[in-house]
Amino acid sequence: MKRLNRALFGATALCTLAATAAFAQDTTLTIATVNNGDMVRMQKLSSDFEEKNPGIKLEWVVLEENVLRQRVTTDVATKGGQYDVMTIGTYEVPIWGKQGWLVSLNDLPDSYDVDDLLPAIRGGLTVDGELYAAPFYGESSMVMYRTDLMEKAGMEMPAEPTWDDIKKAAEAMTDKENEVYGICLRGKAGWGENMAFLTAMSNSFGARWFDENWNPQFDSPEWKETIDFYLDLMNNYGPPGASSNGFNENLALFQQGKCGMWIDATVAASFVTNPNDSEVADSVGFALAPDKGLGKRSNWLWAWSLAIPAGTDAEDAAKKFIDWATSKQYLEMVAEKEGWANVPPGTRKSLYENPEYQKVPFAEMTLESINAADPTNPTVDPVPYTGVQFVAIPEFQGIATATGQQFSAALAGTTSADDALAASQALTEREMKRAGYIK
Repeated sequence: MKRLNRALFGATALCTLAATAAFAQDTTLTIATVNNGDMVRMQKLSSDFEEKNPGIKLEWVVLEENVLRQRVTTDVATKGGQYDVMTIGTYEVPIWGKQGWLVSLNDLPDSYDVDDLLPAIRGGLTVDGELYAAPFYGESSMVMYRTDLMEKAGMEMPAEPTWDDIKKAAEAMTDKENEVYGICLRGKAGWGENMAFLTAMSNSFGARWFDENWNPQFDSPEWKETIDFYLDLMNNYGPPGASSNGFNENLALFQQGKCGMWIDATVAASFVTNPNDSEVADSVGFALAPDKGLGKRSNWLWAWSLAIPAGTDAEDAAKKFIDWATSKQYLEMVAEKEGWANVPPGTRKSLYENPEYQKVPFAEMTLESINAADPTNPTVDPVPYTGVQFVAIPEFQGIATATGQQFSAALAGTTSADDALAASQALTEREMKRAGYIK
């Protein structure tokens, strides 16, 4: 009887070990990403990754931009472990890398060809020689405009427009009776929504977030001029409800033919020129982001990138996914399935050297815009910080979220420009004192 029990126990143990081994072979990666078109496409194409890596299953958490930022920030700071791969930006990577919150990607395979990454993009994702995120797509910002409406107005868009050129074109193209608005710009509150646009815009007006001693500058005449000009444009020539419009809302408006111009991320070019989605696909032109003649354009520099939080228990599988999603082969797969115009832009030198991609009408303008942005020297006057549409300090996220609410309220008409600037100055001073930057 004892011998039988031992045999049964042995058989049971073997079955348990086999089941455990089988279970161990299956890894589930939870991927948090933003609901932008290129990421939605990545999710749709991810069956290719699962076929090539049968032991890895993918679970997707796709969120609106502001919500994504809030959740991944909370998770990575607390080592919550909810996500194995996170979509984060050029702002977070150097800060989180220094904190030890991200896994180094320096050991990606040689086939990944890290030296093929555009220097401007790779530099923003590297800390002390360690690559902490791989760029899924890189972007600057530029003017996208309706060539048919410009022609109808008897105007031509300069390749390097000024803000005065933009205002004249917005006025000429506005036809509110037919729901055509001369210009669509971000108004939704958020440090990566309206404040990304307004910070880049303010650079061209000679404004800056802080002087060389970290004193906030919202009480400067340059910020006053920036906000007044922005509100004048939007109130006279922008769509109704603009204070609720971010990237995706303005994209939809432009695709529906309701925007004469849209100044936003270069990555949008593939969506506004896609005849499957855009009613105006055959009449879109591109120009550099505008300036005020002070030596700085209002274009930003950003990369949505994939990173691995230090708290993951699936590091090897996560690296395999990042290698797949940001590789040359992924770009080729998108091109094969959906055409070169829909390939995630702004990450690799080889893409811009590819003769097929060079035929894409916005390729050259995108690269020119990316190369024109200088995060180490973003403003007309000297500043103690780096970053074009953000300030690369940990406190910026909270401060810019609060100031974004002020300027969104000014656009909605619930506060004045002067009151929004005064409130932004006060709250920024308070936070900078609390953080020890100023006394």
